[in-house]
Amino acid sequence: MRGRCFNRDMPNIHNRRRFILAAAACGLGVPALASSRRSLPQMTEGPFYPPRAWRERWEDWDADLSRVQRGGQVLTARGEALGLEASVVDTNGRIVDNAEVEIWQCDAMAEYRHPSVAQAPGRFDPGFQGFGSARSGADGRVRFRTIKPVPYPGRTPHIHVLLRHASFGERVSQLFIAGDPGNERDFLWRRVREDLRPALDMQLQPAPSDSGLRWQARHALVVPA
Repeated sequence: MRGRCFNRDMPNIHNRRRFILAAAACGLGVPALASSRRSLPQMTEGPFYPPRAWRERWEDWDADLSRVQRGGQVLTARGEALGLEASVVDTNGRIVDNAEVEIWQCDAMAEYRHPSVAQAPGRFDPGFQGFGSARSGADGRVRFRTIKPVPYPGRTPHIHVLLRHASFGERVSQLFIAGDPGNERDFLWRRVREDLRPALDMQLQPAPSDSGLRWQARHALVVPA
């Protein structure tokens, strides 16, 4: 079946074994992928999802949110650089390839890239792309380079994520920093059932010193089977 690496008719025990082997081969620790077999809870896309027509006016919406190309000039984002590697899998452990994955978040100055937000000089980071997109490969993985999310009034640090694929349709959710003290005060985080929260928890780890990053995270984006 297009978009799946594993056969739906394979017994579950073999699915699980192949899933573990695939996870190891991808360089994703099995605990990170197996932390939740529940799908990402549906959450609001919020008021700052940049509409496609507006995005099409810009040249640079790739998977690297930390650099912006404008008129031959390359600008670099403020904040702590984060390498986010995600694996798109379903609740049966099957890898989903060719899934469209979009992320968006505010910059280090707590401003979004959105037509409703005034981009006044000095009040936003021109080196931060704000939105990025990628497609999962044959191994189900996508990689983004962004910044560690920051809080803004009323919200804990988070990254919005949207996934699309013919097998499950569309899924909108948010990723949170595991253990951040602001989570318990966040009204959207509190609405998520406690048993579903592991699906949203990004485990940030210090990145290797030669990577050009401050943080790295590996996370399974679990979608309905």
